[in-house]
Amino acid sequence: MARFEIGSPELATMAERQPNPEGLFRLGMVYANGDDVPVDLVAAHKWFNLAAARGYAEAAWHRQQIAEEMTEAEIASAQRAAREWL
Repeated sequence: MARFEIGSPELATMAERQPNPEGLFRLGMVYANGDDVPVDLVAAHKWFNLAAARGYAEAAWHRQQIAEEMTEAEIASAQRAAREWL
């Protein structure tokens, strides 16, 4: 079972090398902004959630901002994905 659902192999490698809060936050930004991947708010929320859980305060703010654009089902999916990643 794959641990990452990431659009490009480069991003998967980045996450594996940088499971620190800043690396997780940067993955959230990639998906929130659609940098080299399609915009995916569920994935962005997941990565921001993981970064925030590791103490990256800015990630919590970004997670809240994109949550305002998501349905409850999408948020639940993102939270589930974050738990599965752990």
